[in-house]
Amino acid sequence: MPRQLNFDLPARPALGRDDFFVAEPNAVALALVESWPDWPNRKLLIIGPTGSGKTHLAHVWATRSRARLIPAYLLPQENIPALAAGPVVIEDAQEIAGNEAAEHALFHLHNHLLAEGQSLLLTANTAPQHWGLHLPDLASRMQGTTSVSIDLPDDRLLAVVLAKLFADRQIVPHGDVIPYLLRRMDRSFADAQRIVAAIDALSLSEKRDVTRRLAGRACDQLEQDAG
Repeated sequence: MPRQLNFDLPARPALGRDDFFVAEPNAVALALVESWPDWPNRKLLIIGPTGSGKTHLAHVWATRSRARLIPAYLLPQENIPALAAGPVVIEDAQEIAGNEAAEHALFHLHNHLLAEGQSLLLTANTAPQHWGLHLPDLASRMQGTTSVSIDLPDDRLLAVVLAKLFADRQIVPHGDVIPYLLRRMDRSFADAQRIVAAIDALSLSEKRDVTRRLAGRACDQLEQDAG
């Protein structure tokens, strides 16, 4: 029976191409990322819920293209002409909505990148028309960007996501834990992250292996807290 060593270590997500599990919900997104540099107008937007693999795909592309990764809210702090000298990833682009400085920074970055023949990858949790952008010219450019959505996971993909989340936390759950969680949890990446974090915290606090019983107690506590 596998044993878990209990160390309070930070989660270290594995973000390489070989670590990305391909399934029906994300296959089109991966194919588009790997089709670079043949993107229409050299830009692509990946849309998906929290934990869906957007950041993983962004890192895959950044490694391949040698792009810089910038959280959208930090754009006003950047030297835009210098940043546009190479490929760029902007993460959580929806977060700039209503931030005048950030919206103008993304607008100018977009235009500089295209003028320099560089590429732009953006990630967001919704389509641009739902971001609430105040700058009309930026809104039109974002809505004109080729986009791909990552769908909610099927059981096969969710099982792999759970296994990866456990591995990122240096946890080896007992063999019946993941099948049990699949029967109990919501079909979402965000719920997978929440449950694994709760199981990890309980396991560390009690210095116990991650068994089905411990996982059940963690889920019970989450439900009580939500209620």
